Amino acid sequence: MTKQEIIDFINKNQVCALATTDGLRPYLRQMMTFRADNDGIIFHTGDFKDVYKQLLSNPNVELCFNADNMQLRVSGTAVLLDDIILKDEIIVKRKFLNSIIEKYGYESIKVFRVRTMSATVWTMATNLSGKTYIDLN
Repeated sequence: MTKQEIIDFINKNQVCALATTDGLRPYLRQMMTFRADNDGIIFHTGDFKDVYKQLLSNPNVELCFNADNMQLRVSGTAVLLDDIILKDEIIVKRKFLNSIIEKYGYESIKVFRVRTMSATVWTMATNLSGKTYIDLN
């Protein structure tokens, strides 16, 4: 796959599993990305959640997307953004965040961009092949 094909796949299949760590213990949860582009993968969370604290402690993550009998794993570093325009765009497009903002406040919404990324693709057809990593930087 090319970098653009990977970006397109992520934007078409925005739900992924996000892996983080807390000390030596791994944590995995379903997450919905906001978008992917040439600068990385954007997602958001609340500063009251464990995932936020885990990302601040260790920003190394892996995201796993599954669709069309294909698994795409992307490893990278989650960088906390201070981009009010992007944050406002997310809040406008994701109405479900309004109840979170009402309870925890606007500042509780935190936006991350995954950068320094590499990806690997798995399918049943390539199950016994060695892994190939695609640089997404």
